[in-house]
Amino acid sequence: MKTKAAVVYETGKPIEIVELELQGPKEGEVLIQYTHAGLCHSDVHISHGDLEARLPMVLGHEGAGIIREVGPGVTRVKQGDHVVCSFIPNCGICRWCATGQQAICDMGASILEGFLPGGRFPFTGPGKEKNYGAMCMLGTFSQYSTIHQNSVVKVADDMPLDKAVLVGCGVPTGWGSSVNAAGVKPGETVIVFGIGGIGINAVQGARYAGAKNLIAVDPLENKREKALELGATHAVKNGAEAMELAQKMTNGNGADKIVITAGIVTQEIVDEAFAALGKGGTMVLTGLNKIALNNVQISGALMTLFKKTVKGSLFGDCNPTVDIPKILGLYQSGDLKLDELITKTYTLEQVNQGYDDLLAGKNIRGIIIHDSN
Repeated sequence: MKTKAAVVYETGKPIEIVELELQGPKEGEVLIQYTHAGLCHSDVHISHGDLEARLPMVLGHEGAGIIREVGPGVTRVKQGDHVVCSFIPNCGICRWCATGQQAICDMGASILEGFLPGGRFPFTGPGKEKNYGAMCMLGTFSQYSTIHQNSVVKVADDMPLDKAVLVGCGVPTGWGSSVNAAGVKPGETVIVFGIGGIGINAVQGARYAGAKNLIAVDPLENKREKALELGATHAVKNGAEAMELAQKMTNGNGADKIVITAGIVTQEIVDEAFAALGKGGTMVLTGLNKIALNNVQISGALMTLFKKTVKGSLFGDCNPTVDIPKILGLYQSGDLKLDELITKTYTLEQVNQGYDDLLAGKNIRGIIIHDSN
């Protein structure tokens, strides 16, 4: 079948809207009609070359939709099911899944190559390279895609997919960075660096976990205002202000937990965060930069003498088969805000405008609404 999709052919160039041929589902695979897709910064990392991926690639890794066809051996979902996509697949049987670490499932090794298990590419199209990959094995910036059943989580039919789409990446990544990776506890002082689609949910997670003092750091006023709306007790422009606040609140010690969710994590941000972290504190790195860039250079002696912990977190250390339904349940109970995260909606043809708005700091989260034509 044919599908309209947003493709990156060359880093540094605008995303192109093209018509591609889509192969149907084989063993363990499903055909999904995407209804909504989230505009996440990770796709910009691909189009800008911060993350090295095989091109051409259909972008989009935050998606929700309806299963239209299932291949042989599919047991997780059936035709007609409403689903949220998990940007990291989960096989359930590798060492990592078996020990409750689905965020680093071995199936995730090929998400930047874009092919399905067995090396099959879902899309074919024009150009010298006929095989097109799918971002995170999903390609949610396409009307339809063939994906593996291990990449989908069934949700209730009455769950609004325009809100549920956010729980495929940004919400659990931010929420889990505070709740799981940092392990925020009641009464603690927490700083979140960078209030975008991930950072705002790190704020929500820290608030839910019981942070007494919750400081949001972002240079943009609209981001600081949104952080205060969704649970931050304070919002400042830079790390120096955050450190001063945290020390005043803790008799000079500093923050108990820090989560770095900036779109581009620089050495300057790392330095500011590490300085603001108190004795026995934990600093979680969730944001990215170029893989080859050594942007974390800190004093090992201070880590030892002040017993500080610095750790990385992928997908907020979440297990999607459990945590996606759990987080949607918190939305339904009113303990987590999703509606308030969506700043603006776009058509697929407006994808470049959506990313221009993201990079300009206008959006907490932009959403693509797919048409079915």
